[in-house]
Amino acid sequence: MSRIAATFEALRASGRKALIPYVTAGDPYADGTVDIMLAMAKAGADVIELGVPFSDPMADGPVIQKASERALAKGIGMPQVLQIVRDFRARDAKTPVVLMGYANPIERYGVDRFVADAAAAGVDGVLVVDYPPEECEAFAGKLRAHGLDMIFLLAPTSTEQRIREVGRIASGYVYYVSLKGVTGAGHLDTAAVAEMVPRIKQHVRLPVGVGFGIRDAQTARAVAAVSDAVVIGSALVQLLETRDRQGVAGAAADFIGGIRAALDS
Repeated sequence: MSRIAATFEALRASGRKALIPYVTAGDPYADGTVDIMLAMAKAGADVIELGVPFSDPMADGPVIQKASERALAKGIGMPQVLQIVRDFRARDAKTPVVLMGYANPIERYGVDRFVADAAAAGVDGVLVVDYPPEECEAFAGKLRAHGLDMIFLLAPTSTEQRIREVGRIASGYVYYVSLKGVTGAGHLDTAAVAEMVPRIKQHVRLPVGVGFGIRDAQTARAVAAVSDAVVIGSALVQLLETRDRQGVAGAAADFIGGIRAALDS
């Protein structure tokens, strides 16, 4: 059983929901990401999504776009991202890590090389925003052969056919984009989420995480009531951007600890 599957099974057995924070690798400090990841895991993060910096992140709003730009300016590319995972895995053997990003850095690195190196580094899953299920079945097969999960996005505009395709190929969990917009948007409609998640579950036999637009404990708790996991990114990235190197891990821990307490209350 994969780390992701084992994590969700344990949460389900205890009646809890998964908390999945997102941070951009190398931001806000090139040498700070591992400390941030360790702090979040200790504070209650169940899975960590680690963003692979990219110059043209089409699904991301200004906060994460700027984080990618800062990380790229520090020389953070795929080799550095995988080293971050190796360093994290040396100190945390339990918390799943999902690389989230775009096709270009993977294809530039080399698909086969990426899959092998990601597995060796201790990556558990991969979410590629611009790989639709119809075009990446072979890639998903390569990931599965190395014990990695292929995670897909679904959106309010996803058709029944697209949901079925994702259900056929995906593993680990699926990530429902809660609104028509980019990361960090502020018009989350929890009633619409509550309607969509059961539609997804008709075709997808995996946990459903919900992200985009979740900024605080209140919205996280509302989303957790109708889903299996809460994904939170822009609010965390924006917070960390304001902290100095010494305080960045503590700030991440405090933020995640607050969300965790709200989900468990």
